[in-house]
Amino acid sequence: MFLEKNLNNSKKTGWIEVIAGSMFSGKTEELIRRLKRASIAKQKVAIFKPKIDNRYSEKKVVSHDSNSVKSTPVNESKEILNLVENIEVVGIDEAQFFDKNITEVCTKLASLGIRVVVAGLDMDFLGKPFGPMPALMAIAEYVTKVHAICMKCGNLAQHSHRLGENKKIVVLGETKEYEPLCRSCFNDETLGRS
Repeated sequence: MFLEKNLNNSKKTGWIEVIAGSMFSGKTEELIRRLKRASIAKQKVAIFKPKIDNRYSEKKVVSHDSNSVKSTPVNESKEILNLVENIEVVGIDEAQFFDKNITEVCTKLASLGIRVVVAGLDMDFLGKPFGPMPALMAIAEYVTKVHAICMKCGNLAQHSHRLGENKKIVVLGETKEYEPLCRSCFNDETLGRS
């Protein structure tokens, strides 16, 4: 198998970069920027996203600013390992929606000498660590924390506050469903709901 042969013989050094933050903080925008720079440098790039995220496009990673790149939607993270032959840079968007195996997948890719750039929400709407993101941040060589602007007071926002009453952890949405809030405004909103 391609991965097993190359894992043992790989001399190149790969690494993992994580871009984390709240909704509307520019995570996907930064992911797209890094991947476009790699493409301009003639590096072979592959981009993946979870199949459940079809808000803007079935087959593209799209930022809230409408910038986009072609991507491959996958149901589970291990599928990525079969789709990276001759790839130098792998981009993964909305990592919080992937299964816990995404950390193992990213580690294997980096061990093959592949640069792995991952973007995702670090916290859910309750302000709790979201899915595999804490583990990805722990194993990454580089972590970039990006912030939105609080919709209530204008300070830096790190929380994705859900506007509706839906209690499910995964609710895909945009400005009608979520707003970025700073810690203080988030606490005011969540304590007010209690």
